[in-house]
Amino acid sequence: MISLRYHIVSIAAAFLALAIGVVLGSTALNGSLLSGLADERGDLTKQVSDLESERNALDARLADADAFAGSVGGKVVSGALDKRSVVLVTTADARPTDRDALKELIGKSGASVTGEVQLTDAFADPSKADQLREVVTRLQPAGAQFPTAGDPGTLAGALLGSVLMLDKDSAEPQSSGAELAAAMGGLTDGGFIKPSQDVRPGQLAVVLTGGKADGDGAGDRAATLARMAAQLDRSGAGVVLAGDPASAEGAGAVGVARSDTSMTSVLSTVDNVDSAAGRVVTILALREQLEGNSGRYGVAGNAQGPAPGVNQEGQ
Repeated sequence: MISLRYHIVSIAAAFLALAIGVVLGSTALNGSLLSGLADERGDLTKQVSDLESERNALDARLADADAFAGSVGGKVVSGALDKRSVVLVTTADARPTDRDALKELIGKSGASVTGEVQLTDAFADPSKADQLREVVTRLQPAGAQFPTAGDPGTLAGALLGSVLMLDKDSAEPQSSGAELAAAMGGLTDGGFIKPSQDVRPGQLAVVLTGGKADGDGAGDRAATLARMAAQLDRSGAGVVLAGDPASAEGAGAVGVARSDTSMTSVLSTVDNVDSAAGRVVTILALREQLEGNSGRYGVAGNAQGPAPGVNQEGQ
């Protein structure tokens, strides 16, 4: 006869066996799982290492290509803008190194730089739009025809164009020296620009900006700069709006200009002016502007090609 004690011992043995089985099973599972994770980690580590090596190789190739562009850039642009004049319009975030390198290349192209007008942060500040519009309207030179569009970027471009751009047909000033001084003085007093000394009008202009706009009102600021550059172009023989790759994104001035066909029909844009190659392209784009053409150049996805005459669309 089976006693109660036998039942208790049997049940205890069964639970003990179950516990041992669970422990042994989980140990084997954990070992297998850990082994699998270790293998996966090894694979991922190798992938990361391979990608880093690939990136380093690409960086080296880009550095070599840019060094080559810098070494031959002067010869490429030599004579492209012979006896022409160029005025620089820069934003507050434009890099001085880009500006100085571009000025040197303009000189090698045969053109002269007639001065620089730096736009302050207030120029494109949406909260200052009404003030800028009022100042620009008050400073309108006698006989100058401003567009009916009321946005501050277009109006400011009309004012700057009337005093900073030579007539595209006659290459003569479109306003008097007094009107130029009044415009520069009024915009300076309003906190909108910082002009160089003795700035003079030019046949062509480069609007040099920095990277992607961010923060509150970024889109409005970028639109103001893009519209100003486009209207400046309509006032003279040609303008190139140049920035770095980030400026070609949606919230950058180059990106805004490229998204508007009314701007791209007149204004040329370059999105890699932070490189030697991009600065060479900027000079070539100025030459193209003299010939009445425009384009979107650089390395961004919305560029039509790396340089004038080299089309990559549809590839």
